[in-house]
Amino acid sequence: MAAQRTDPLTLEVVELIGAVVARYHAEYEQAAAEHSLTGAQARVLGLLSMEPTPMRRIAQKLRCEPSNVTGIVDRLEARGLVERRPDPADRRVKIAAATEEGRGTARRLRESLDFAREPLAQLTAVERSVLRDLLRRMLGEDVPEPPAAGS
Repeated sequence: MAAQRTDPLTLEVVELIGAVVARYHAEYEQAAAEHSLTGAQARVLGLLSMEPTPMRRIAQKLRCEPSNVTGIVDRLEARGLVERRPDPADRRVKIAAATEEGRGTARRLRESLDFAREPLAQLTAVERSVLRDLLRRMLGEDVPEPPAAGS
């Protein structure tokens, strides 16, 4: 069977997505470094600033090995940004949670990321909603139906 050729529009979209991802990662790494964090530490801290999370679940969300998460959480804990707690529902499970200082650091990190805000500010609210829904659909997530016209 011959390899299927990809149309030029699809190739251009793939290239643009790659450029967006590369730009985001570069800015994210730079913002993390300004807070003396690695990109991985910043991602874990960002997750934990939203809600305390079991260690295994952090690994699943980041698509990495639980042992990697343990090392990252160890370093964040040593800096006072994260703490470990037993899960009230199952004391054998450890939950990692951002401390008050960790939540503040995560907030400042998010605020320093201009990459998404700057280009997205050029889009209307409707365009941002359409983009969000298209990205969700590409990721296989449920996209709510738009409201019927006139409602």
